[in-house]
Amino acid sequence: MSPRGSIIANATGFMRDRLQRMFPFAYAASTKHDYAKDYGWPDQLEFEHFYRMYCRNGLATAAIDKTIAKTWQTMPVLWESEKPAESSAEEDIRKHFARKKIWRSLMDADRRSMVGEFAGAIILLRDSKPLAEPVDRVARGIENVAGIIPAWQGQLTVAEWDNVETSETYGEPLWFQFDEQAVGNPQNAKKSQVRIHRDRMLIFSDDGTLNCRSALEPGFNDLTDAEKIKGAGGEGFWKSSRGAPIIEAPQGVTPADIQRGMGLATPGDVIDKVNEQVDDFQSGYDKALMLGGFSVKPLNITLEKPKEFWEPCVQSFAASMGIPFKELIGNITGERASTEDATAWAQTCMSRRENRVLPILNEFIERLVMWGVLDRKDWVIGWESLTEASPDDKLARAEKMSNINSQQAAIGEPVFLPDEIREEAGYKAADEVEGFDEYLRERAERQRQQAEDGQTEVIPEEDEQ
Repeated sequence: MSPRGSIIANATGFMRDRLQRMFPFAYAASTKHDYAKDYGWPDQLEFEHFYRMYCRNGLATAAIDKTIAKTWQTMPVLWESEKPAESSAEEDIRKHFARKKIWRSLMDADRRSMVGEFAGAIILLRDSKPLAEPVDRVARGIENVAGIIPAWQGQLTVAEWDNVETSETYGEPLWFQFDEQAVGNPQNAKKSQVRIHRDRMLIFSDDGTLNCRSALEPGFNDLTDAEKIKGAGGEGFWKSSRGAPIIEAPQGVTPADIQRGMGLATPGDVIDKVNEQVDDFQSGYDKALMLGGFSVKPLNITLEKPKEFWEPCVQSFAASMGIPFKELIGNITGERASTEDATAWAQTCMSRRENRVLPILNEFIERLVMWGVLDRKDWVIGWESLTEASPDDKLARAEKMSNINSQQAAIGEPVFLPDEIREEAGYKAADEVEGFDEYLRERAERQRQQAEDGQTEVIPEEDEQ
């Protein structure tokens, strides 16, 4: 290669290297490319990242809180069988759980498990034993469940694992260390570290173990990008509305003249003084800028609309959470679209309730039975369905069934029985309604009396001609 060709090749390589350092995203063919470093995403995510994002980012807060609010739209109840018996035991449980906020505390533990990789629910029992000891037997009665303490992942560390290979709980925690001040404002929590036995701890996570991930992890980069765009838009709007000034010195005036005139030691001091004036001017809308002979022109900044860049980040995050975009941000337009989104969202949360929440709640009830707090019965957790039709929809379907019966009356038997229509409308079957038998007897008696008395037909007289 000629010397001239060598110089050109070296220059080309040098420019390519500089461009690669300036715009790394344009040279992403290498499998070793570090996108996290290029785009400013955290490489390793810890609980502190998720907790801060939940506390400080509106989208993260909305995603978690809306999921929990829909999953726990109504509080569950505990029944002695498949249907409510309305027994004294069920009433005692309902009142005690409401007084001690048992369901609400379990709901809060579920919320914390979405923020972190897992969360805990510490079961407080009246068994006269420290939290570090296993549970043997507890006196019968639901009142011996003293309460539930929800715990963040950051408040719990495993103090000891089960390392016995022949154990049924091999590889699971035996004891936890609970540090109440580890998360949140330490002034609002008691300074204590308590050792807790696994019997007294319910783990909330996707599979009931500690080896899960935060619900915010898949969309964390999207939240970070949306945060950058929103922050840059706000800062850009402020600077554009206030105006960044361009300062020009009078013709013929040199930096040395300005330095002598201001009585400063170095040219750098001149720049500092001017910057002080500009900073003070830009710190508020009611400030004046006085520069003694210098001319000031505004620097016009044209901002791109952040919506076009912000929305794809939010849509990607909503997809990672399984939330319809319009449900997440609350912008419902169009009845058809909103109805379809609401139905899909209800089905998603119903699946989450069935596959994640209910198994944990059933484990809690099974422990209460095992410890003797509850009698050995086929306890069932009753919970109002999220996919059930609204009262208006039920009445509309019942009306359609009645209309079909009316159309079929002239040609044969009705298609739907009266009890089927009542149940579709959301009401009990007629024979299950209190006082219905008495109503039937009274109606039969009125019909009998009318039959005995007969119907008197009045024939009007003809007008005399």
